[in-house]
Amino acid sequence: MQWRDAANQWARFWTQPLPDDGGAAATGDGDAVANGAATTPAIDARAQLTRRYAERIAALWQATLLHAGGVVPEVAPEATAPYADDRRFDAPEWRSIAYFSWLRQAWMIHADYVLEWVKTVALPAPDARRLAFMARQYLDAIAPGNFAATNPVVQKRALESQGASLVHGATNFVADARRGRITMSDPDAFDVGRNLATTPGSVVFRNDLIEVLQYDATTPEVGKRPLVIIPPCINKFYILDLQARNSFVRHAVGQGHTTFMVSWRNIPTQLGTLGWDDYLQSGVLQAIDVAKRASGSSTVNALGFCVGGTLLASALAVLAARGDRSVASVTLLATMLDFADPGEIGVYVTPEFLAANEPAFMCGQRMQGGKLAAAFSSLRANDLVWKYVVDNYLQGRTPAAFDLLHWNGDSTSLPGPMYVYYIREMYLRNRLRERGALTMLGEPVDLSRIRCPAYIFATRDDHIVPWKSAWRSTALLGGDMTFVLGASGHIAGVVNPPDPPRRNYWTHDLPAGDADAWLARAQRIDGSWWPHWSAWLAHHAGGTRKAPRHAGNAALPALGPAPGDYVREEVA
Repeated sequence: MQWRDAANQWARFWTQPLPDDGGAAATGDGDAVANGAATTPAIDARAQLTRRYAERIAALWQATLLHAGGVVPEVAPEATAPYADDRRFDAPEWRSIAYFSWLRQAWMIHADYVLEWVKTVALPAPDARRLAFMARQYLDAIAPGNFAATNPVVQKRALESQGASLVHGATNFVADARRGRITMSDPDAFDVGRNLATTPGSVVFRNDLIEVLQYDATTPEVGKRPLVIIPPCINKFYILDLQARNSFVRHAVGQGHTTFMVSWRNIPTQLGTLGWDDYLQSGVLQAIDVAKRASGSSTVNALGFCVGGTLLASALAVLAARGDRSVASVTLLATMLDFADPGEIGVYVTPEFLAANEPAFMCGQRMQGGKLAAAFSSLRANDLVWKYVVDNYLQGRTPAAFDLLHWNGDSTSLPGPMYVYYIREMYLRNRLRERGALTMLGEPVDLSRIRCPAYIFATRDDHIVPWKSAWRSTALLGGDMTFVLGASGHIAGVVNPPDPPRRNYWTHDLPAGDADAWLARAQRIDGSWWPHWSAWLAHHAGGTRKAPRHAGNAALPALGPAPGDYVREEVA
């Protein structure tokens, strides 16, 4: 029983009252102790926090000793918010076996302590956010479920499979090391052009930066104005054309819109010097011109998603400065124009990062897509990193087929100068919102001069584009505004087809006031937001005409079938 006596002595040590100096001695401030000076509130708070932490750890240890042969009581049932109801500990062994129950609860108490401790550090808001983020990264990494020796589910599977699960896990790890990324979806389940991005159409234009796809009509008549879609350039366009059942493109075509899609190129080394203006001129404006020429319409409707929406709004500001009213309506999906609150990705976007990397980027070094994907995944490390470490490598499982996650791993690289401009002028300086602060393609940028009707869609749980940041676009654009808030996050909230009905959205005429005031008055509607958008866009179709028999025309002949060549390019 010597180990039990030692444990009791350890527990008594940690529950002794702290010195009355509140920890001043620990700070090295001997004069403060000698003179009886009052301690700072931060030191007092940390002393109290450490005392509570020690008491909780001691109570857990005592409970574990008393119930070593059975179920350990829940001494730490309430974890700090990020770890409440943590699904990683759903297996019954985390509660029914004393050792694993102790591990789980000790980690949760430690997580409480660390996350509360960082709140006591006085830092400027951006630095405080980064410190809290790094604390969560640390806690996620040391969770007991991430290691075979401290995960009962991993051990049980290894015993039941006679070690085969560990062999399969090692094989999965080697395969992912060669790929340079964690596999989140069955790598053999999907193939672009076979069961992803299968909406029929043709490539009707190609330059060094983009392909423009025109999709085949499926209705006898179509709107006179075509729809031009500008997807994110950080990933492939087919997030909006996944499988037939959840393809936004197929839905738009089915609603009678002649639909054009930009397919951004995965930037090779020779294009590493392209800048933001190149993406506007050779990308967005080129696509709008192609759609006008292919359809014979003098105006179009345009839609941008995420950074595609930022590029689209920039291009529309350029057109507005030139007096060009080619775009009759604009839809912005999960798009930021005001970067005052950039969301969690802001922890990576710092002046220090830019200063350290700008010289290389401006000389043509690309921002690798894999690095961007890893950064985005780290924002949801439990769901997008550690879950797959445990499942794929420790349990030796093959991940399930999931089209969204397959797309998530199919990233693209960006040219250095374009990336620098985006980070510096949008994220760090937030100048897009300021009238005339930026010049693009030789024109002063003023978003308020974009006076076409706008449909702005945000998602409530978006960690890339916080919905209140998307809301701020309503104060920047100059036309009639429709704001819709969807449930879920950045991707799943956007890709939400009507059948089967899932999730919900909120809508209301824009009132005076802030985002919270709008939400308090908004009507919640069950199901997909797609039909609501389709009804809105129908008012801007410009009438109807007979559907075209094929994509393109004599001046823009089809260059090949959709989804084209660029979407399949893999660049080292």
